[in-house]
Amino acid sequence: MKEINSEDRNSTRGSLIKSGMEEAVVIYRPIGVIYSEHTIPEKTPIQPVYARGCKGEVKIYPEFDEGLSDLDGFSHLYLIYHFHRAESPQLMIKPFLQDVMRGIFSTRAPRRPNAIGLSIVELIRREGNVLHLDGVDILNGTPLLDIKPYTAKFDFVQTTRNGWQDEVDEETARQRGKRDYSK
Repeated sequence: MKEINSEDRNSTRGSLIKSGMEEAVVIYRPIGVIYSEHTIPEKTPIQPVYARGCKGEVKIYPEFDEGLSDLDGFSHLYLIYHFHRAESPQLMIKPFLQDVMRGIFSTRAPRRPNAIGLSIVELIRREGNVLHLDGVDILNGTPLLDIKPYTAKFDFVQTTRNGWQDEVDEETARQRGKRDYSK
């Protein structure tokens, strides 16, 4: 594997560049840390919808503080983070909601080839470089890679199909989604 250096990046900064059978390594630098009450993966809700009432904070590193300008005008945020405690990747897994083997890319399981997580959380308030959140389904100490505002104007999609997840009834999803979390 080859690490991308500044000459390789050009306008494709951060993109994966392939050269025959050789792949480049993409390196991201965290912009902050996510703090939550969740310390045990097996007791952490699996999606923000099952984490309502789970408070948390994001502390942004000082050099990125200016980038938080205007963020407090949004009710919800996408947090993009590194699954720092994920086990080794698997292409076929049993998702939390079913006991059937599924392809990793049809799930949101953390055992991905690139251990990148995505959650939509509610922004309660901002205090300097600290974001106070609700609906946090993320382990304490997780490195934050990026923040993007959720906006219904761009992000709302009226879903017509949900793949295999349409086979899971809401009660089962709620029970399995909360896992062993109780408050």
